[in-house]
Amino acid sequence: MNDENDKKSPMLTEHPLTEDQTVFTEESTNVTKQLIMAEAVEDTPQATANDETATPLTEEEEKKIEEEAEVRKIKAAIEEQAREDEQPQSSNFTLRKILGGDILSARFFRNNIWLMITIVIFTIVYISNRYSVQKYLIEIDKLNNELEDAKYRALSSSSQLTEKTRESHILEILKTRKDSVLKMSDRPPYIIDVPEK
Repeated sequence: MNDENDKKSPMLTEHPLTEDQTVFTEESTNVTKQLIMAEAVEDTPQATANDETATPLTEEEEKKIEEEAEVRKIKAAIEEQAREDEQPQSSNFTLRKILGGDILSARFFRNNIWLMITIVIFTIVYISNRYSVQKYLIEIDKLNNELEDAKYRALSSSSQLTEKTRESHILEILKTRKDSVLKMSDRPPYIIDVPEK
């Protein structure tokens, strides 16, 4: 309901139009010609049977009347073009206005341009931050895999070292190679007492 009232009373611009803005194209002259013709038909005085005192108009007077009608038509066309296309925003937003795109009017963007710029900047920062964090997470995952591999290699190396340095393993190697005179003693160890002087 408010939309219909808004359409009936469009706003005029605050500044007068310059000559460049009022230059007519062929399309606008065709429209104004049609408007002028329609108004000329409405404005022409119709002689009635009761109007016997009306004097016939001369060609100059007819031309003058036509020029005045044309000027009025052009002024009306200029006033209509001078009105802003958008209607003032009403305070309540309905689903119809949102789905119809009325919320995205130029006035809405002009009033909230800094908010829009801030939103765009924060969106860009959010996206770039997300990509950088994702890159770091991939790098951390790769380094964790390398760390696990290093731990497994160190564990296997330490277990091999423990196995090779065991006493039984060393004795077995000495028996099989027979290139060493070292062997295990058959007698248990005993303590040698040295007398003190």
